[in-house]
Amino acid sequence: MRKEIRLNKYLSLCGVCSRREADRLIEQGRVSVNGKRALRGQTVTDSDEIRLNGEILREQEKRAVLAFYKPTGVTCTERDVHAEIKITDIISYPVRVTYAGRLDKDSEGLLLLTNDGALIDAVMRGANRHEKEYAVRVNREITPQFITKMAGGIYLKELNLTTRKCRVEQTGKYTFHIVLTQGVNRQIRRMCKACGYQVTGLKRIRIMNIELKGLCPGEYRELSEEEIKELYTKAEISDG
Repeated sequence: MRKEIRLNKYLSLCGVCSRREADRLIEQGRVSVNGKRALRGQTVTDSDEIRLNGEILREQEKRAVLAFYKPTGVTCTERDVHAEIKITDIISYPVRVTYAGRLDKDSEGLLLLTNDGALIDAVMRGANRHEKEYAVRVNREITPQFITKMAGGIYLKELNLTTRKCRVEQTGKYTFHIVLTQGVNRQIRRMCKACGYQVTGLKRIRIMNIELKGLCPGEYRELSEEEIKELYTKAEISDG
């Protein structure tokens, strides 16, 4: 029998969500252990019956990691009743997977979908400084000053923080690519707004070594073993 582990880690191993999100689910009363409402910080073993929203959870045996092209208008949620179109509405896969990192409803592009809680935690942890690259279109002509300012870090008054320095490359009169290493909510839109620009199109094209190319909106592909190995190395988690 496996030693006791924290309940949030168990939910993560089941591919439900990250540990942080698991704590939220527990606090909301959506998790039970042996028929009783679970408590945050609780430990469990293999012999316990753990349920989420009434459904029994089991650790995933087969690891799944997918590259998915999220279309605009789709919300990164599984159960929000107010979302018009959810991730689960447009993807069907034999193994239960969830998203590692989010994209806002108005953005499109690459999402990693997996049942590996360790990967979910690693990708969503901004302190890890994992690279994410975006192709962006704005509403007016880009200047050299704009590129320099964006790359140097932008003070976001509403959040009282300055974004990390990043790589920015102009690709057209109204377009540029930007590589971020942090996960501030709607970061690119906020940065552009602080510089007097409005984002009219935003697409994530890369997460670490995984690229979007070859996929159309709503499509997904399984990562190769070589891609997974490199991804886990970059994410600094054990591939096993």
